[in-house]
Amino acid sequence: MTTEASGTNTKVARVIREYDLDDMGANLEAAWTGEAGERTSLRDLADEFNEVVLEAALREVGVSSLSVDVSSTYEALRGESGSSATRARRRLEREGIDVDELTGDFVTHQAIHTYLTQEREASLPAADDNMADRKVETIEKLQGRVSAVAESAISSLANAEELDRGDYDVLVDVRAVCPNCGTDAPVGELIRRGGCGCTSEAETDDE
Repeated sequence: MTTEASGTNTKVARVIREYDLDDMGANLEAAWTGEAGERTSLRDLADEFNEVVLEAALREVGVSSLSVDVSSTYEALRGESGSSATRARRRLEREGIDVDELTGDFVTHQAIHTYLTQEREASLPAADDNMADRKVETIEKLQGRVSAVAESAISSLANAEELDRGDYDVLVDVRAVCPNCGTDAPVGELIRRGGCGCTSEAETDDE
């Protein structure tokens, strides 16, 4: 991964510098390329980026993001017109924020794409480049989260004496069953081996 350099000149790079969003570039790249799991679309990344900019603007004038709903305020500003947009603008102006300057720093998904491909020289993996491994990794991470949540719940209930003990072993097993041959296998194993094989076996028998 590259880092922000003083000579970078795309709009996204400029906004990152002006709002001191040092880690934002790396986060955008990781989300777009799917480094941390599922890929995030450019449009969603633009919205997430703009919300972070709004939050930073609030922080600069000493307003806690806890006292302002950043997501709903951003959605109102995106609407540009209507009562909700007017209320949002007036609220921000009362806090000392130049709303026109703020919204001028909002970026589009095209700007995000330009920044990622030109400034950070990022690119998407080929459609079939380790797709199976990435999907399995995502599933396994989710299984791990489910297991952690279940273990935490058991421990909490045991401490509250609503469960007889807290040392149960939690097993999370996601399986897939073939409707044709009845093969029952862990999803990760099935994906990595390319299926259960019953279709290819049937084709061989027909020959």
